[in-house]
Order: sequence, then C-alpha cells, then structure tokens
Amino acid sequence: MTARQPLFVGGSWVEPDGGHYAVIDPATGQSVGWAPEASRDQVLAACAAAREAFGPWSRTSPEERAAVLGRAAGIIAGRLTEYASLAQAETGATTGTARGMQVGVAAARFRRYARVEPAEWAIAPQINEAGPMGRAGVMGALAVRQPVGVVTCVTSYNNPWANPAGKVAPALAMGNTVVVKPAPQDPLSVYRMAEALQAAGVPPGVVNVVSGRSTGVGEAAVASPDVDMVSFTGSTAVGQRIAEVCGRDMKRQLMELGGKGAAVVFDDADLGSAVAGIGTTFSFYSGQICTAPTRVLAQRGIHDRLVERLAAYAGRLKIGNPREPDTVVGPVISAAHRDRVESYIELGRKEGAVVVAGGERPDLPRGFYVAPALLADCTNDMRVAREEIFGPVVAVLPFDDEEEGVALANDTDYGLIDYVWSGDVARAFRVARRLRAGGVGINTVGRNMEAPFGGFKRSGVGRDVGSYALHAYSEVQAIVWPG
Repeated sequence: MTARQPLFVGGSWVEPDGGHYAVIDPATGQSVGWAPEASRDQVLAACAAAREAFGPWSRTSPEERAAVLGRAAGIIAGRLTEYASLAQAETGATTGTARGMQVGVAAARFRRYARVEPAEWAIAPQINEAGPMGRAGVMGALAVRQPVGVVTCVTSYNNPWANPAGKVAPALAMGNTVVVKPAPQDPLSVYRMAEALQAAGVPPGVVNVVSGRSTGVGEAAVASPDVDMVSFTGSTAVGQRIAEVCGRDMKRQLMELGGKGAAVVFDDADLGSAVAGIGTTFSFYSGQICTAPTRVLAQRGIHDRLVERLAAYAGRLKIGNPREPDTVVGPVISAAHRDRVESYIELGRKEGAVVVAGGERPDLPRGFYVAPALLADCTNDMRVAREEIFGPVVAVLPFDDEEEGVALANDTDYGLIDYVWSGDVARAFRVARRLRAGGVGINTVGRNMEAPFGGFKRSGVGRDVGSYALHAYSEVQAIVWPG
C-alpha cells in the first residue's frame, strides 16, 4: 500500500500539485493512506494525454486490445487478497463483499471484455426508393462501431473496483482512451487498477487516473475540450450538473444515477424469498447501493406478516467489524453519511412512520455504523418513501390490489430497478411490463450481467453491461455502396 499515492498521467506517476489528503477506514476512523489532490492543470494534462494516445490505441487490433484486458484480469485475480484488503479498508465492506463483489467482479469484467466481439454487422439488402439521385436500386450497407474517443469515467464510492472496471474495460475494448476520476472517499483502489493495467501493457496515456476532494477536479475532467464522452455513476443531482456541461459541447453521456427501487410483494408471494431479497438492503454495502429494494409495497393480506419477518431478519444481522467472518452489516462510508442516514430515520418518525426495527447507533467503540432500520406505516408522500437515502433503511407501504400496487411503484422520480414477488408468474411478468424501471427482478434480487443495465426517468441515461456496454462506448457508422 503506497503511503502517499501519486497521480497516473500519460503513463507516468506524477506528484500532485494539491498535496495529499487522508483516506479514512469507515470501520475504524483511522487513516488508510494518503490520496493525491490533482490541480486543474493536471486534470487537463491527463485529458490531453488521453487525446494524444487515442489515435494509436484506436488503430490497434481488437485482438491486441483484448489481450491487454485479459492480462489485466489475470493480474487483478492474482492479487485478489491484497486488493480486497485495501478495498475493505477504504469502503468498510465485509470480507466476502470485498473479495467477491468488488475485486472479483472487477477481474471478471476485464476478462469478459477480453472476449473479442464483431465490431460490424451487415444490414440486409433491400430495394431503396428513389433517392436524391432520382433512381431506385439495391444498396449494400454495413453498420460499424467506432470508438467515441476520450472518455471521462467518474466513479462511485460504494465499489471502487467493479464500478470503474465496468467503465474502463468496455471503453478500452472499443478503442477509447480514458481518464478516471474516482470518488474521493476511496480512490486508492483505482490506482491499484491502473498499476495492473500498466503491468498488462496498456500504452502511456490510454489510462489516466486523477483524484481529489475538490469539485474542481471532476469539473475539469468533464469540461475538458479533449473529452468526447462522460460515463458517470452517482447521485441524480450531480448527474444533472454533469449533463448540463456535456450538453453545451454535445458530449456523449452514460449516466447511472439514483434509485428508489420498489419491491411489489403480492399476497401469494413466497415470503421467505421476499424477506431474503429485501433484506439485502440491510447488508449489501450497508444499503449504499442504488439497486436496493428500499421501498416495499406489501399487499394488505401479507403486510403485517412481511413487516414482522423483515423486522426479525434485520434484528438477527450482526453489525460490526467487517473483517470478522460473521459480520453481515459493516459501516457506512463516513461520519457525515452516517449523520445523513440517521437524519432520514428521524425524519420518518416526524412524518408519522413507525420504526419497528433498528435505526439506532450501535454501541461500538469506533466506526460509522447504523443499525438496519425498518419503517412501517409509511405513505408515498413521505420523504423517506420518495428520496434516496443510500443506507440500510427500508420503508414499507401497504396496497390493496394490482392496480394500486403498480401505481404506487411508478409514482416516483426514479426508475432504476424494481422487483415483483408473486407465486403467479404470469401476473409477475404482466406487472413487470407495466413498471417504469430500467430493470425488474421477478422473485429475485439477482442480476444477469449480460442484460442491459440503466434507468428510466431520473435514474439515468443509456445502458451498459455485457454487449450493451460496447454499444455505449461506441458510435455507429453506416457504410453503403452500390449493390
């Protein structure tokens, strides 16, 4: 672990103009290491380096780019224990999450985009109507994916491995170059990723990493005239500001923003499955995940039983040191975020909700912990039912019939991932098609990593994951010729 981390610009490790700041372990409140604070000029230099590297990198063969990604995957997998230890220290993730869902998923994503896929496809010949030349005829056509150019990747704090890998790997596979601006809370892991890519043979300037607590770092990385596209994961409020900047210069955007996922639980649902799925909000990243089913819509026939079982589930979860093997709920990312989550729980009480489980600050000597909270007797006009809390907090709302359940689920500014639990599979699919969300889980909170991922409404713009990410980080060019 580097004591004072330099920036990674143009293939070189560069001392930051703004000095360093401490990265804090949320489980202990102690320093993990020192992250670099880039200046605006250093950010622009990183963007310029990416622009200079774009031409040569984009002209390399897909097979050559894939080989680099494959080697990076091997390096990351080979250092899994070391990298997971750092990720755990930066984020407070449990050991299983740090190894499997953070570093493990990152290695898998580099490995996945090391699979070369066709960049072009034939379009079926057809008779064209008379065009500008005044005659009809048969034309051949081909659609070709071309790289966008320089991509700024602004990543989230909840997963400093899988989230950047999900941007960097497909962007590089398509021939783009990248400037990564990691979250200020946990940037050290992203620099380890850059080291792995450098060791794998990424040419200078193809990958650059610049960090800092100042908003000016991200602003410069987005606004640079050398940048063609911005891929952002984070809050809707920040995403809106980035989109405004991108709009002025017509930059491409991929936005994965906030969520307030509805879990619609019908009377005929398997309650054990529903409780286990909804319960991931309490444990997975301590609720700091946009895809969590934080808004439970329970049909009245099972409402009371579901609340009782969720409360019991939350009460059984061990909260504490994420390095202990039986810990299920670790800390949230910072003292400030703990205060924010606690303020929402208190707001729920004031709004009339009943806190039936958790919500208190655990009696632990160090760290930023919140006991998983279950709020019942909620209505859909309460802020706890409408706003993204990003913590281990679940609000439960009752509904009478299918129509009301769908209406409540759709009555939100967000639309990332919703969930349906029902023993009637036909009804579950019918309801899923009516939900205004980018994804719907039926009787599961699991993800298919080849399925398109992204949101409706204020939950984002665009789709990534699997082959969809290759489209996201490319432009489509049409080539036609006389048939």
